[in-house]
Amino acid sequence: MINKRALICACVLSSLAWGAQAQGAAYPNKPVRLVVGFAPGGAADYVARAMSDAMGKALGQTVIVENRAGAGSSIAAENVAKAAPDGYSVLLASPSSISVNPALNPKLNYTPKDLVPVTKVTTSPLVIAVNPGIGINSVQDLIARAKQSPGKINYATSGNGSAPHLGAALFTQLTGVEMMHIPFRGGSPAIQSVIAGDTQVTFGTPPSVLPMVQAGRLKGLAVSTREKTPLVPGVPGMQEAGLPDYAIEFWYGLFVPVGTPPAVMKKIFDAAHSAMNQASVKAALAREGTDVSLSASPEQFGSFLTEDAKFWVNLVKSAGVKID
Repeated sequence: MINKRALICACVLSSLAWGAQAQGAAYPNKPVRLVVGFAPGGAADYVARAMSDAMGKALGQTVIVENRAGAGSSIAAENVAKAAPDGYSVLLASPSSISVNPALNPKLNYTPKDLVPVTKVTTSPLVIAVNPGIGINSVQDLIARAKQSPGKINYATSGNGSAPHLGAALFTQLTGVEMMHIPFRGGSPAIQSVIAGDTQVTFGTPPSVLPMVQAGRLKGLAVSTREKTPLVPGVPGMQEAGLPDYAIEFWYGLFVPVGTPPAVMKKIFDAAHSAMNQASVKAALAREGTDVSLSASPEQFGSFLTEDAKFWVNLVKSAGVKID
C-alpha cells in the first residue's frame, strides 16, 4: 500500500514537472504584450519600443507594446498583475508601480507581491527644464524665482507618484521652495504644456525632454544626478548647479504575474538581455539619455528592489507627497 501510494505521488510529481517543462518549451506560441503605464511619447514608451522588435526576434514572436496610461502607472500594473501567469503579459515598470504607488495608496487593487521581477533594463537621470521664455537660466535662478513667488511656478510631470513627481518633491524639500504640481498622463503631454507656457518647469525623463532642449524649445537647467553625464551633453549635474545634496535617478524593469513558470521567466529574461545587448538598441537609448542596465538574475533584481524601495518610500513620507 505504501509503495503504491509512493508510486502514485511520484507519477503525479513527474507529470507536473513535465507539464511545466512543456509549457516553457512551447512558449511563446502567440504575440506577447509589453504593457506600459504611460502615454506614447514618454520615456517608458520609448524604452518599450526600442527593445520590443529585438526582444520579439529573440522570442520568435511579435512583442506588442500596449499603453495603459493613468493613475501613475497603476492601471498598467494592475492589468498585468491580474493577467494569466503564462508569460504573455509583461509589465515594463518603474519605481512608480512597484514602490511609490503602493506607499501612496493602500487601496490599490494590486500589491507588489502580485508581480515577479524578471530583470532591470535601463537607468536614467531626470532633466530639469524650463520654458526658455521665462528668463530662468539656471537652477539657482529657479530657486530664487520660486522663493520670490511661492506657489506661482507650476511644474509638469508624467503623473502623481511618477519618478519626475518624486524628483520635484525632493527638490522642493531640499530648497524650501513652494511650487504647484500639475500631473499629466505621460511625459509627452507634460513637456508640451511647458512648451506652450501653460506650466513653467518640468522634471522630465530624457526621451521626453532632450529633443525639445536640442531644438531650443526647452532650456535644460541640470540633470538629477550629482555629476553631469554624457547622456545629456551640455547640461550640468546637481553639484555643479549648486545642490550637491540632491541626487536621484530612475529605472525601468520587466515584471510578470506571480505564478509564471520559471522556464517561461527564463525565456523572457534571456530575450530581454539579448535585445538590450544589441548595439543598435544601446545606441538608440543613449541618444535619448538612457543607459542599458541589466540585472544578473531575477533574484539579483529582487534584492535591488528591496533596497531601492526604501529610498522611494522614505522620500514619499519625508516630502509629504500625496496622490491628490
